[in-house]
Amino acid sequence: MAGTTSADGTLISYDRTGTGPALILVLGAFNDRGAGAALAERLSSDFTVYNYDRRGRGRSGDAPGSGVDQEIDDLSALLAEAGGNALVFGYSSGAVLALRAAARGLPITRLAVYDPPFLVNGSTPAYWTALADRIDALVADDRRGDAVELYQTRGVGMPEEVVVQLRGAPFRPALEAMAHTLAYDARALASPADLPATVSIPTLVLHGVDGPPVLSGATQAVAQALPNGEYLGLVGQTHDLVPEVLGPVLCDFYGGALTAGQRGRLT
Repeated sequence: MAGTTSADGTLISYDRTGTGPALILVLGAFNDRGAGAALAERLSSDFTVYNYDRRGRGRSGDAPGSGVDQEIDDLSALLAEAGGNALVFGYSSGAVLALRAAARGLPITRLAVYDPPFLVNGSTPAYWTALADRIDALVADDRRGDAVELYQTRGVGMPEEVVVQLRGAPFRPALEAMAHTLAYDARALASPADLPATVSIPTLVLHGVDGPPVLSGATQAVAQALPNGEYLGLVGQTHDLVPEVLGPVLCDFYGGALTAGQRGRLT
C-alpha cells in the first residue's frame, strides 16, 4: 500500500501492482479498493494498476466539505503519482466521476467506463443534489443506516424488501462506515446534461446487458453523446465487475483497438 496527498492535504491510499502503462481504477458507491482488487490483479500483467480508496473510504483520509472538486483533485494527484498521465477505468458512479475529471481536462489518455448511471430513469441534476443533501442530514443526525438505505432505494433503485433483508448482512457495518461518502457519489451524479459532449478523449462505454434495464438507455445515450466514444454491450454480464470478461476488452481498448469479435457483440 502506498499513498499520495491531494490538493487539500488529504491522504489518498492506493495499491500499485504490475508493470506497463499506468492505469487508474475509479470505483463506485459502497466500494473501497477491495472491490477492484481482482480486476487490478487481472490487468497487472499488462499495466501498472493504481487501485485506490476514494476519499472517506478504506485507508484514505477525508476532509469537511468534500465533494466533486476534491475527488477530481484526488484523481489529479494519482495521475501525477503515475507519471503525469494515465489510462483510467471508471465503474458505476465512479464512471461519472471519471467523465467529469476528463471534462475538466485532467491528463487521461484513454477512458473506459462501465455502467455509468448518468441521469437514469428521468432523474435530473437537481434530483441527485437533493439526495446528497438528505444523506448529509441523516449522517449529521448519526442515522448512518438510514443514509445507506436511502441511497440503496433512491440512488441504486433496490426494492424495499431487498433492502430490509440486507439489514443483517455481515457487510452492513462497512456500508454504514462509508455512508457519508454516498453524498459524494450523489453529487458526482448531479452532472450537467451535456457532460458527455464535453469529453473529447477516446472513451469506451461498457454495459452489462443482463444488469438493471435502467442502465441500458443511460449507457447508450452517453456513448452516442461522446465525440470520440464507442459502446460495447457485454451479453451475459450484470452490473458486477467480472475480471475474466473485462480484462481482455480493456486490454484491447487501451491498446488502441477492439477486435472484430468484440465489435460483433455491440448492441
